[in-house]
Amino acid sequence: MKKLLLSVLLGSAIAASSAASAATILVGTDAGLAPFEFKDPKTNEIVGFDIDLITAIAKAVGDEAKIQNMQFAGLIPALQSNMVDVGAAAITITPERQKQVLFTDPYYDVGLVMVIQKKNEDKFKTLKDMEGKRICAQIGSTGSILASTVKGATVANFDQIGEAFMELKMNGCDSVMVDKTVTLYYLTKHNDKDILMVPHVYNPKQNGFAVAKNNKALLDKLNKGLKIIKENGEYDKIYEKWLGKKPDAQQK
Repeated sequence: MKKLLLSVLLGSAIAASSAASAATILVGTDAGLAPFEFKDPKTNEIVGFDIDLITAIAKAVGDEAKIQNMQFAGLIPALQSNMVDVGAAAITITPERQKQVLFTDPYYDVGLVMVIQKKNEDKFKTLKDMEGKRICAQIGSTGSILASTVKGATVANFDQIGEAFMELKMNGCDSVMVDKTVTLYYLTKHNDKDILMVPHVYNPKQNGFAVAKNNKALLDKLNKGLKIIKENGEYDKIYEKWLGKKPDAQQK
């Protein structure tokens, strides 16, 4: 009887210790970039590739991810002021951003494309054709940064990329600079025949989760979790759920 009681007490102590060591990771995202992060129209819950991924990473290291929605442009300032612990919003790793925050190991390859109205298919074929034109993008995005380098172009920035697509459809701009995966998902879901994606990919880079410069411990923990879910197959399951079968390049 004493042995049984000791066993129960020991088990309770271990469980309590485990619960005490678990942490809640506050994750900032911008739920307007399907399929990476967006609000489910039926439940209003924030879902997507990044959301499932960061949740699985946190779970793999014994923690819990709590998602907080905010504007994309506010993510890095929120990390720097410790309002959130992690930025998970299809954030492209760039030298400029690496000066402001730390990035995890890359988890997805990305590239920018130009989206135009179908009626301009023969008129706008390259970024050079956008010289002196009006380009829409999401504020703070790499698409906006690239658009700002086009000679004589006027860049219209929006909080949500869906607003940029709408502006294009209403003849408010000549093109939208946006991530290729986001574009493919949008075109598939909306069956929009008035706009099309110019196939050339600009600025191929990689996405990573971001943390504050002084939070190396969390960075190491996230990288550990990412490695675990890649090795146990969870990453592949999440990838296929949101993005379809992985191309060979993504399997490396």
